[in-house]
Amino acid sequence: MPPEPGDNSSLGLALLGSGNVGAGVVAALNEGAARYALQVGRPLALRQVLVRDATRARPGLGDAHLTISIDEVLADRDVQIVIELMGGEHPAREYIERALASGRHVVTANKEVMAKHGAALLAVAAQHGVRLLYEASVGGGIPVISPLSRDLLANELTAVTAIINGTTNYMLTGMARDGTDYAVALAEAQRLGYAEPDPTADVEGIDATYKLAILCGLAFHAAVAPDDVARQGISRLAARDFRYAEALGYTIKLLAIGRLVDGGVVASVQPTLIARDEPLAKVDGVLNAVQIEGDLVGRVLFIGRGAGPGPTSSAVLADVLDVARDIVAGRTPLAAPEQRVLPVHPPALHRSRYYLRVTVQDRPRVLARLAGVLGEHEISIASVIQFETDDDARTAELVITTHHAPGSAMEAALSEIRALDAVVEVGNVLAMGG
Repeated sequence: MPPEPGDNSSLGLALLGSGNVGAGVVAALNEGAARYALQVGRPLALRQVLVRDATRARPGLGDAHLTISIDEVLADRDVQIVIELMGGEHPAREYIERALASGRHVVTANKEVMAKHGAALLAVAAQHGVRLLYEASVGGGIPVISPLSRDLLANELTAVTAIINGTTNYMLTGMARDGTDYAVALAEAQRLGYAEPDPTADVEGIDATYKLAILCGLAFHAAVAPDDVARQGISRLAARDFRYAEALGYTIKLLAIGRLVDGGVVASVQPTLIARDEPLAKVDGVLNAVQIEGDLVGRVLFIGRGAGPGPTSSAVLADVLDVARDIVAGRTPLAAPEQRVLPVHPPALHRSRYYLRVTVQDRPRVLARLAGVLGEHEISIASVIQFETDDDARTAELVITTHHAPGSAMEAALSEIRALDAVVEVGNVLAMGG
């Protein structure tokens, strides 16, 4: 059970990490103090702040005690809710576990910890009769964890399709709109502060993989580890892929997709062509979107800002207020639904339509040879368009779209296509929605 508060009638909070998001939470706590006290029934008081450097001044902290020691934080018996905003896997995971085991409720925005260790930490919370809330770990200010945990429980959810990385969505929007290449789009995102100096986690789909693992666990009540998610980043995309996609009636988004298929889970993060009339095709810039499909509710779409101090603070404080009201009302946390044991299908078993951009020698019967290889692997061609030719090099660039085929069949066909003497380059292979 949470420790009994001391003489202070307020609810004590501890903040682990005081970066941009932490500063946003502190500012919101100060500005909304009177409103939050009315909503909860008691004032909220920030008592402890864990930082790397306790000698550096930080505005807005009031009487909060700055410390570099998690032991000092947990020794404060008036702390009942711990907010973890450190980021990264370690030591955040260990600190969350220690806080839960000490009887504190924990609110976190840590997608990596929840993706890799969420099930174990939720079990620790249940063991000690406290709550672990993590709305801010996916989608920033978009309320999606709570609906999956409560509002949609009556549904058998069959699919989650999401745009859940604002950096890559901003870059892809610019590439589609302005016709720029990847390097130009990345430089612009870095100049504006949307992309980190080392953008690997975003552009290679790692960030989105963590978030998808969390969403799949909630939607399907089954454990999906980040390593189970098939992942492809956006760094191979070129401006001409967007031109060709537009000519075909599509745009390109980095989609995180989880589906129930044949008694198991299919999970992938990859650049995907989606039809321009689909709602997700219109989610541009730094916006995020999560689309959920259920047997009763049909299709539901959540859209909003997915990153930044404001949206993340909104989600963090919503969780804080939720658990604070439970404390004041004396409500006991509900047990989380039991998880099913479902297989996660490997990429070879994923079925998709495909976009294949290939440069070939401009001579007779080349297309027939390509079609023959695809046909041998039972991949049916939907369309073939010759977009560009180079008269000097005597080459042509073809875009082939296919009907649905297993990933294993496409990989085998690509291996043979690359070996053909008439093939100069396989420029890109992308999944297609629909």
